[in-house]
Amino acid sequence: MTATVDPITLAVVRGALETAQREMTLTLEKTGRSSVFNLAHDYSNALFDHFPEMILQGQDIPIHLGSLIPAMKCVAEYFGDDIQEGDVIYHNDPAYKGSHILDCCMYKPVFYQGELVFWSVCKGHLTDIGGPVPAGYNPDAKEIYAEGLRIPPVKLWERGKRREDVINLLLTNMRARRDQEGDINAQYGACRVGERNMIALLDKYGVDTVKACIAELKNAADQQMRSLVRSVPDGEYLGSALLEDAGHGFGEMEITAKVTVQGDNLHIEVQSPPQIPYFINSYEGNSMSGVYLGLMMFAQLPPPYNEGLYRCVTVDLGAKGTLCNAQEPAPHVNCTTTPMETLTDAVRMALEKAAPERVTASWGHASGINIAGIDPRSDEQYVTMVLASIISGAGATQVMDGWHACGPLSCFGALSSGDIELLEYAYPIIIHRYGLVQDSGGAGYHRGGSGTAWEVEPIGHEMTVIAFGEGRQIPTMGAAGAKNGLQDEKLGRLVVSGNGKEQVYRANTIVTINPGERVTNVNPGGGGYGDPFSRTIDAVLEDYRNGLVSLKGAELEYGVAIRPQDGSLDEAQTARLREQAHRHSA
Repeated sequence: MTATVDPITLAVVRGALETAQREMTLTLEKTGRSSVFNLAHDYSNALFDHFPEMILQGQDIPIHLGSLIPAMKCVAEYFGDDIQEGDVIYHNDPAYKGSHILDCCMYKPVFYQGELVFWSVCKGHLTDIGGPVPAGYNPDAKEIYAEGLRIPPVKLWERGKRREDVINLLLTNMRARRDQEGDINAQYGACRVGERNMIALLDKYGVDTVKACIAELKNAADQQMRSLVRSVPDGEYLGSALLEDAGHGFGEMEITAKVTVQGDNLHIEVQSPPQIPYFINSYEGNSMSGVYLGLMMFAQLPPPYNEGLYRCVTVDLGAKGTLCNAQEPAPHVNCTTTPMETLTDAVRMALEKAAPERVTASWGHASGINIAGIDPRSDEQYVTMVLASIISGAGATQVMDGWHACGPLSCFGALSSGDIELLEYAYPIIIHRYGLVQDSGGAGYHRGGSGTAWEVEPIGHEMTVIAFGEGRQIPTMGAAGAKNGLQDEKLGRLVVSGNGKEQVYRANTIVTINPGERVTNVNPGGGGYGDPFSRTIDAVLEDYRNGLVSLKGAELEYGVAIRPQDGSLDEAQTARLREQAHRHSA
């Protein structure tokens, strides 16, 4: 390659790549049919070169982005030399390095003057993928065949011609066909936008210059990660996290990560229990997302974000047939949250033992619902994943409180709740409540972000509610001495109410809700950082006034006594409480 890269050209090409990706994202938002696309933004876009290596990832969903790297290689290898201009490939199968079958990925090869130069790639969560349970999350599945439609790499467009037979085959197996077809078309539009912008870039600067710029960007990411790794003392570091029993009857399970640092190289070895006949097994592609997210939470590096980041990183997911390296026929649909978030915590904690100055608290784990039913307005079936229902709290750090309503950990702030009015317009429901949950943020010198509660009632029909995820039995992990005085308030839960009765669920389950009944999904908050009894009294008072902390929470978790009559500080009682806590800790 003879082209040289000057800094200005490099900056312009980098900006053009970022703009191409952002326009892909905007295309999905404006043309997606389902609320999962056009409101919640549960999709991700990336650009790859011809190797294929990721040259740019969007500021999108971590559970998508990490798995795109092995999936892209798997798809390219599957078709080999049979990749032609005008082809579009579709895929969701975890056996081919996909994340889970609801996350369907579209790959469009970008040719320039007869040469394959790039790939324009879009992954999105379809609201349904067939199978016995609407929206795909089947807690009763004992094997992957009971979960939904698996799509190995297949061409939806071949040499520019749309394959109506294949597309019809896919859509015929999905509920709410109109939404699924609209979202697939939106993905195609996004890939076309990426292709158009990449070709324009090549027209302006030429293939050699653009390739040279991309090589420089990958080298820059590589150098940043290696510099960080060199700053960490050589050695082996262990981290482990517990995966709660969310109704499967196998008990709590431990996931362990061992990180080995040697010079500027990093090796991550994962140990997990044998896979189980329950839908929380994670195949290789998805588990790579969990590992990479744990690494990036620790690294906190600035862009560029591309595959160069991982040149100095090797990963061993453990033996095949284990929870984090599952193999057929393990059921898996819940894996993008459970156990992915627990795996992320284990990796992050191992790395933080190597560099304690980078310690942060965990974000709330996903504890959400899907809803489905027959819309009485149209007599048509609807189904959707309610992404608003999994918005939890971010973890606190050494310098600040956690953000409210920003999680869960698996999505890391990339999801959007969407307007309540638009959800009520799209589906026959009334949303009675969507707000922060008092005392849900982990206690600490810096408080964890608050989780949310989402309460809904069906209008004129029976509604199926499918609960999935975790965080209903084990509170979000804090850091640096953080400790919760309240427990139940930190946990997620599903509450069904009506006719003067209330039932609380803390396991993954499927329930039917009738008109006049309501279901409330409560999410956990983020973990706290540091000793909560060291939090400033003024900060606790402010949290109380804002409804984030209750009178009981202020006293038990922070040693701050507040008079219920007027919300003023009881200085004498506060001094006694904090002195008692100091003596106890000493």
